[in-house]
Amino acid sequence: MQTYGNLAGNSGVTAFDILHDGIKVRFVNGGTYLYDYRVPGRAHVENMKRLAQAGRGLSTYIARFGGEYAEKIA
Repeated sequence: MQTYGNLAGNSGVTAFDILHDGIKVRFVNGGTYLYDYRVPGRAHVENMKRLAQAGRGLSTYIARFGGEYAEKIA
């Protein structure tokens, strides 16, 4: 997984992995979740990918719009 930039310095996200049709996100509590085109949907996943690469806003976005996930990985 790639380390999340955390430019704001207070993110709940620590790392991410961009997939063709989804994104895996690891949170500070150690949980890793898969978000994909099925759940929460393509538009949300593409926004999450953009925010992950920018290193800012991903945790807030997930809290507001992407709380549903396809699978809990760990």
